[in-house]
Amino acid sequence: MDRKKKAVIIGGGIAGLTAGIYALTAGFDAEIYEKNSVPGGQCMGWNRKGYHIDNCIHWLTGTRKGTELYQLWKTVGALSNDTEYAKIDSFYTSVHNGKSVTLWSDLKKTEKELIEAAPEDEAEIRKFIQHVEYAKQCHFPAGKPMEMWGVRDYIAIGKEMADFPKVMKEFGKISLEEYSRHFKSPIMQKVITDYLPKAYTAYCFLVSYATMADGNGNIPMGASLQMALRMEKRFKELGGKIYYNSPAAKIELDQKTATGIRLESGEVVSADYVIPAIDTYPLFHILLPEKYMPKELEKAYKSPKAYPAISGFQTAFTVSKDFDHGETVFIDIDPIKVGIGTYDRMYVKAYGYDPLFVKDGKQVIQTCISQFDNDFEWWKNLSKEEYGRVKQELTDAVVKRIQKAFPETEGDLEHLDTWTPLTYERYCNAYHGSYMSFITTPMAKQSALKGKVKHINNLYLAGQWTNSPGGLPVAAASGKFAVQRILKRARRNTEI
Repeated sequence: MDRKKKAVIIGGGIAGLTAGIYALTAGFDAEIYEKNSVPGGQCMGWNRKGYHIDNCIHWLTGTRKGTELYQLWKTVGALSNDTEYAKIDSFYTSVHNGKSVTLWSDLKKTEKELIEAAPEDEAEIRKFIQHVEYAKQCHFPAGKPMEMWGVRDYIAIGKEMADFPKVMKEFGKISLEEYSRHFKSPIMQKVITDYLPKAYTAYCFLVSYATMADGNGNIPMGASLQMALRMEKRFKELGGKIYYNSPAAKIELDQKTATGIRLESGEVVSADYVIPAIDTYPLFHILLPEKYMPKELEKAYKSPKAYPAISGFQTAFTVSKDFDHGETVFIDIDPIKVGIGTYDRMYVKAYGYDPLFVKDGKQVIQTCISQFDNDFEWWKNLSKEEYGRVKQELTDAVVKRIQKAFPETEGDLEHLDTWTPLTYERYCNAYHGSYMSFITTPMAKQSALKGKVKHINNLYLAGQWTNSPGGLPVAAASGKFAVQRILKRARRNTEI
């Protein structure tokens, strides 16, 4: 009997776990080598002072039954028919100069509230709501890679997304900052630019809101790490092996073939197929010679204005369970300098909707101030002593701003943790500390790698950096697509 061929996967995040599960279901042996002690990668959380801090899922695309992405999440064990979701009926709330408006899952309710708050923008608000309705048709295609699509696939998606081209025509070539100027009201301008960085192409925001409003972007009860652990369980049940604290140092090559990987311990692991499911920057600067980097990726790294990366300065606290201002609320703050930028807005996210984040009458709340490429360099240039001092000073500054916005929290806040772009770099080898792929801007062509590296026959890419703007859906689908590409090369059925 012929031996099973083995897929060796670098990285135990969502992409790596998905690749491993689909490799096993396709009849391969699969081994995952993960640098950290737990699975999940960027889909992560940790405990401090007996409380859990979540670091990923704000909403999970693909929670609506009947979509290809929902089927993928079921296959890998992330979701099931019995999954419970948080009872949240809004996307977020924006507060500015005493006014407060909320983007509800009910678009009619949102439209009414926005018009009442900004009657001068009624026409533009109605246009916004209508195009969010159109954007509900944008479903992430997770069945197979686009190079495997046939005429029927294109016809089917054309029918399913018949109105979505209207969204792209109107919002596909302008940034959120430019779009916000379509509104006269200051509160509406804040609503448009609060959730995503201003450099994002505007359609990304409409699709994000539409996903939540369509019931396709719910939050599974239990934190991000718990979802990764469910996927790890599925992987192991199928016979997969995962090795923790086993960072890869190099992909071994013999001319046009990847023969396996060399771990930092010096151990060499042989492989028939290698699937790097990691950040592409260390992949093409450490594990592989830089000459193998795809040209479109090289261009993106050399053009940070067109292809910016996003990270954040974040803090977590406990506060009374009675703190109730909406799950995510953006607030005005006294200007605060973080990195090289000065910011007058931040969000406070309350996690009291899930018992996992509640203990002794307290709930976890978190804040985030966005950081970008130049901010990362600023953090990187700090000495160890300066880094600790700056973190503490900024944490104290955030506390004052929370207390000013919500006076009832004075004396009630307990600090749990603070993390920065360098945290993501250390934990995930993340390029510039980014927790997603490149921001999709009007200046740039959307990054989409083909999943293969030229001149290496048996190496297949996975991970959120294969397609901007990244995120969990891209990560999961890329893992599946990597296995389908292996099957196609082997002239086997790719329907898995």
